[in-house]
Formats: sequence, structure tokens, C-alpha cells
Amino acid sequence: MILPHPETDFSLNILVVSADIIRELKKHKKTIFLEKTMQSFLKKDVKRTPDLFIKCLVFLYSVGLIEYNDFKLKLTPKESYIQLEMFE
Repeated sequence: MILPHPETDFSLNILVVSADIIRELKKHKKTIFLEKTMQSFLKKDVKRTPDLFIKCLVFLYSVGLIEYNDFKLKLTPKESYIQLEMFE
């Protein structure tokens, strides 16, 4: 089990902050400008930085939860995968 440092600030954890970005993107069904998302991200907490925002975007993109195209962000739709049988 990984134990965090006693002075760890979980409000700046990439997983926690990425969840806030996902909530923001869920409000907008279609694409949203990167700049608008970053502005709302920075307004939520004084300790948040643009560097933390970019790290969260890299994490979300690498996991496959967001798409980026022409300075716009979009949540990737959930796809249900059908397990194929061995002899199909």
C-alpha cells in the first residue's frame, strides 16, 4: 500500500484535478476551447497553475479520456466492447 506524505495536498493531486476537468467537459456536450477550460480550472483554486493543467491534460489524453483537435477539447465517448468468441 502506498502511503502519502502527511503534508500532501490532495487538492493538487493530478487524479483529483483531472476529475474536475472531466466534470467541466461533461457540462459541454460538444467541443470546448482549451483556453476556456483552463480559465475555469484556474478560477477554482488559487494554488492551481497552468503547468498542473497541462499535466492533467497529458494524463487524460494518454488514458484516452479526451480528444484534442484545433485548440478544442472533447470527452471521448464510451464505447462498449463486445467480446468476440474464439471461433468467429
